[in-house]
Amino acid sequence: MTYKNQNAAYDLSLFDDGYSAYNEGSAAPKHTEQESTGKKSKRKQRKANNVVKLPEEELHKIRRRKHNPVKLALGSLGATAVALTIGAIIVGQVQLTELNQEIITAQATLEDAQSIYTQNEMKIEANLSNEDIEKYATDVLGMTKASNTQKEFVSLSEGDKAEVFEQKDDNLFTQFIESIKNLWS
Repeated sequence: MTYKNQNAAYDLSLFDDGYSAYNEGSAAPKHTEQESTGKKSKRKQRKANNVVKLPEEELHKIRRRKHNPVKLALGSLGATAVALTIGAIIVGQVQLTELNQEIITAQATLEDAQSIYTQNEMKIEANLSNEDIEKYATDVLGMTKASNTQKEFVSLSEGDKAEVFEQKDDNLFTQFIESIKNLWS
């Protein structure tokens, strides 16, 4: 059973140099010099017939790339959107970094101010001890400590009174809430 190449898609002889692996079941080529020269001339003719020559104008038309204006517009819009997004991200990061630096500077200034405040407060406390104040009051201002003769006692003859002011609402809603409160207490 021998199969002949009936389909040009499977014609492997176009690509061989005269050798065929399916030459009647043998792996070695079986041909004579006349057959091989005949096949070569047929192959050359086939190759010569396979070449298609195009005019120069058509070659330039084929080589020129055709641009679709809609695709170009969409591509440029997309590229612009990407560029703007990246730019916005970069600007946001720069602003964030600047604000962080300002916060760090403000915190350092606050810590310095708190330190100075604490130092000043300690200096004031050191300068204003109770003994120094009493000494200044007696020596410079001529003040003395209060005695029992200078003290006046006040007595209330009527006693202490307490008045409770309660606002009464005649609203049905408030009365309902008050009744619920009274149940729970």
